[in-house]
Amino acid sequence: MTTPAQPPVPSRGRAPDHQGPSLRFWLTTVLVVLALMVVGAGTLGAALLSHTTTTGNRLVDGILPAQRDALRLETALLDQETGIRGYLLADEPALLEPYERGLPNEAAAAQRLATVLDDDGVREDLAAVQEAARIWRDEFAAPAIASVENGTAPPSLQAGKDRFDEVRRRITAQQARLDRIQADARTTFGEARSQRDRILLAIVVAFLLAGSALAVLLHVGVLRPLALVRTASQRVADGAFEEVIPLRGPSDLRALARAVEAMRHRTVADLNASRANAERLDRTAAELDAQAVELRRSNAELEQFAYVASHDLQEPLRKVASFCQLLEKRYGDRLDERGAQYIGFAVDGAKRMQVLINDLLTFSRVGRVQDARETVALDGPLDRALRNLAAAVEESGAEITRPDRLPDVVGDPTLLTMLWQNLVGNAVKFRSPDRAPRVEVAVVDDPAAAPGFHTFAVTDNGIGVPAEFAEKVFVIFQRLHGRETYGGTGIGLSLCKKIVEHAGGRIRIDTDHQEGTRIVFTLPDASATAAATTSATADAVETTASDADAAPPAPAPTRGTS
Repeated sequence: MTTPAQPPVPSRGRAPDHQGPSLRFWLTTVLVVLALMVVGAGTLGAALLSHTTTTGNRLVDGILPAQRDALRLETALLDQETGIRGYLLADEPALLEPYERGLPNEAAAAQRLATVLDDDGVREDLAAVQEAARIWRDEFAAPAIASVENGTAPPSLQAGKDRFDEVRRRITAQQARLDRIQADARTTFGEARSQRDRILLAIVVAFLLAGSALAVLLHVGVLRPLALVRTASQRVADGAFEEVIPLRGPSDLRALARAVEAMRHRTVADLNASRANAERLDRTAAELDAQAVELRRSNAELEQFAYVASHDLQEPLRKVASFCQLLEKRYGDRLDERGAQYIGFAVDGAKRMQVLINDLLTFSRVGRVQDARETVALDGPLDRALRNLAAAVEESGAEITRPDRLPDVVGDPTLLTMLWQNLVGNAVKFRSPDRAPRVEVAVVDDPAAAPGFHTFAVTDNGIGVPAEFAEKVFVIFQRLHGRETYGGTGIGLSLCKKIVEHAGGRIRIDTDHQEGTRIVFTLPDASATAAATTSATADAVETTASDADAAPPAPAPTRGTS
């Protein structure tokens, strides 16, 4: 396995790691070229389409209507010539109707032909036709009509024929010009369509080539290097941590591969570190196992000590106290005042030693002997505590106020009675000499309290605790006053702290309270604890059922796990 200190081993066929164009640069270049091609192709296609459309529109909207109007013009002139000839031969006025109809038709056709096609030669041919027709009408048609009406000799028919032959020749020249214009327009239109098709085909081929080039670029510059990185990464993921990630392709893909390679080195380093940590954890687990054995042995010795302290140690103290009292009773008249005082000191010391041993036993039993976890109506422990303190309360004249009903909590009833007895007893004992003691038990709202806990407060108007000693008073055997002033062993508040913390709560002295002492503590709410227990039980049952259905194989034990 590659260690963190080892440099990466270059793989065979690895490209040199040099700076070069990035994939973004190549893609941007290709996209710019494609954009230019699209713009150029669009512009050229628009021009070709415009040219083809213009040519087609000229053919459809100009030349073909001009040919139709030229035919209408020829038809109108032929109608005029036919009407004049029939009128001369038959002398019937009705036969002049084609002549009269042809005059407005000729004017209308000539007007449309002059406007529909923008060509100077067509206009010249039209003017020549109109001039020849005017000459025919002035020199033959009008005199012929007048001769029939006046009964005079008609003009020469040969002269009329010659004049109309000139009209036909002009019309033929006009038609020939229009035919040439039509043929040229059709040729131009065909060439425009062919050119458009060739250029569009060239554009399609160019786009296909550009797409092929882009596909090749993506394959060579992106897909192949990514496939190499993916393959090498998969080998690393399969456990071949010595596999080196190849650096191929553009600079940004090489940067990606370099980052993956750095991650591989980091993974190898973390793996080595985790293995070292696993070895240390194995050693630590073995040491903890040994310490657990030692701790169990020590606990057994402590229990033996508690038994000895509760029986063997108290018996000599009782004997010392009893014999000292007998000594005082039998030989009191022979002892002077100092001797009697010494005997009193010995008796008092033995009694205080007994009280201290009893308090230590009580302190050691918290969480070990008294460890019930049940729902307790807190009014019951408070009532029992107040009954135990009835003599001290009556002697001091203390006033104790309490709520009508306290909430239900989870704990040991005996320990909760001891808790109330110590808190209320301290409030009565450490009273101010200039006023009667007043003790208030209350349930308060504390935003800083943990969810699922009730907050209680015991407030008195006694001598108070300075803020600098707010933590010290909860340490076992710590006293702020001399034994002559206030009796006791200095274990009461430390016992209260142990009871509250064993139940999961917290206890403190409210330093913001100015007159007297205010002790605030929390205890677990019975309803919240019951709901959490029910939810945990349901989850455990569901997990057990799902595990029974799935029935996965048991995991193999890890080395160093006890």
